[in-house]
Amino acid sequence: MSLLAINVAESPVKSEGLQDELRAFDATKTGVKGLVDAGIENIPKIFIRPADEVAEESNYGHSNLQVPVIDLNGIEADDQRRKIISEVKNASKEWGFFQVVNHGIPQTVLDSMLDGVSRFHEQDAEEKKKFYSREPMKKVKYYGNIDPFRKRAVWRDTFTISLMTSCDIEPDELPVVCRNSTFEYINEVTKLGKTLYELLSEALGLKREYLEAMEFLRDNQWIDVPPRPGSFVINIGDNLQMVSNDEFKSAWHRVLSNQVGPRISVACFLAGVMDPTKVYGPIKELISEENPPIYKDFTVNEHLAKFYSKPIGKSCLDDFKFKN
Repeated sequence: MSLLAINVAESPVKSEGLQDELRAFDATKTGVKGLVDAGIENIPKIFIRPADEVAEESNYGHSNLQVPVIDLNGIEADDQRRKIISEVKNASKEWGFFQVVNHGIPQTVLDSMLDGVSRFHEQDAEEKKKFYSREPMKKVKYYGNIDPFRKRAVWRDTFTISLMTSCDIEPDELPVVCRNSTFEYINEVTKLGKTLYELLSEALGLKREYLEAMEFLRDNQWIDVPPRPGSFVINIGDNLQMVSNDEFKSAWHRVLSNQVGPRISVACFLAGVMDPTKVYGPIKELISEENPPIYKDFTVNEHLAKFYSKPIGKSCLDDFKFKN
């Protein structure tokens, strides 16, 4: 579903025409919100996925299984921490997805961040255009489609901030409409991220600080992850699956539009060092004769190149596996 009652044009688009339309859409710098505000009645062809992709995804079923919910309350007590670590290990190994509650971040901080994101996207288009950018190294930017010239466009607008902590960015680099809420949110999520790194490290049998120092689809059934008020949804990424040598699994996931009104998501990517030449691979402490490496070592650049070359919904994990 989208923000409007929309008719889908079914005529195919040639590759050359598609790229021209993608560039034209990108040049407007107003994103999907600009199309909606203009009152469009038909979805532009650039947003329509190829029939074979849609057919493949429709082959998957749907399930009402419950994604694991992990309560972080009492995490400092030894017995409770061991219980939480066990739950994190099981969820990361079997699901690749879990929710955390009682994480210590006040509800007011979460609400303020969502309100700030909404204000950014609802503000005057000319103000938003000041942040529209395709520069890879730009810390704060807004754009309409993650890869404007090679893939079909995605029906969403994105506002992204690239940094390690709030200390890495100056206040005037952030939009005024969400500046204070963003700083507060970053500080709180950074602390939660440290806790998650520690739990994941211990779940792998490593020292508590190991991962931090490194500077969904289940059984062919789509599982609903309904928002739990005040909770965070955590999903394991491809990189963590590879460095854990398949001890943890990356979950294939998708985001669906609301039937009524816009959907707002605030996603935080907790990653290691993103230097293009940084080499990653299975953690040496997890490798043995009985448990040989499943994946080759790879650089950040190699991983990103493979990731962005894949169609929507396709993983690049197999590209880094040793071949039998």
